[in-house]
Amino acid sequence: MKTLMEVDPEIKDVVRGEIYRQSYTLEMIASENFTSRAVIEAMGTVLTNKYAEGYPAKRYYGGCEYVDQAESLAQERAKELFKCSWANVQAHSGSQANMAVYMALLQPGDTIMGMNLAHGGHLTHGSPVNFSGRLYNIVAYGVGEKTGTIDFDQVRELALQHRPKMIMTGASAYPRIIDFARFREIADEVGAYLIADIAHIAGLVATGHHPSPIPHCHVVTSTTHKTLRGPRGGLILSDEQGGEIMLSGMPKPKTIVEAVDSVTFPGIQGGPLMHVIAAKAVAFK
Repeated sequence: MKTLMEVDPEIKDVVRGEIYRQSYTLEMIASENFTSRAVIEAMGTVLTNKYAEGYPAKRYYGGCEYVDQAESLAQERAKELFKCSWANVQAHSGSQANMAVYMALLQPGDTIMGMNLAHGGHLTHGSPVNFSGRLYNIVAYGVGEKTGTIDFDQVRELALQHRPKMIMTGASAYPRIIDFARFREIADEVGAYLIADIAHIAGLVATGHHPSPIPHCHVVTSTTHKTLRGPRGGLILSDEQGGEIMLSGMPKPKTIVEAVDSVTFPGIQGGPLMHVIAAKAVAFK
């Protein structure tokens, strides 16, 4: 087999340049990290050749006996790492993980409460230029002007006024502990789903340096490439056992996690990236 240098020296030079840049500059971007050599090795394997639409032991393609093992390992390791009973490792990104949850639990036009982007939130928490702001009615909450922390009095007041179907917690730029239990109290008071996007703090949650949202939230989403130091990708977690959700085109109601699985595939994605899923398994180990 020919090497990258033989096939495409221009791209080889790009890779060399990026290695040098990462090695000799100070990285201050919170959403970036440096993966291990083992994660990079897993991503560069022949698993990228395999189509595997579906889930382990329930594929639409033959020849999936080995990629089934890779995905099952990633699922089990994610569940062990975050102490929950269910994990979906197929989301291609954190944004698609959030999209899967929204489309599983909401209808277009439903109301979501999410943190204001200018106060530290994320595009998928309701920005008008994002699918979340285009498809759903967004009510934004923020931080107190004097405290710089989430104003829970405002959160409760807005929740009681607008009766959202979902409250999204988590942030892209909020260097404080998030009180998931307090959010759950407010969500229960108005009958809303509570979702946590822990993309930026997942590593802190996994190691016990930040309280886990798992006991308080219906569903938790994350990326795998920030503080988890894995490949670029998404992750969806839950400890919920119930729910009765009727999805369009489905013959019978589904639980919350079944609905999220169904929306992830075949709802918004096709074939999972099996080389990336294998790398996720490596990162979770």
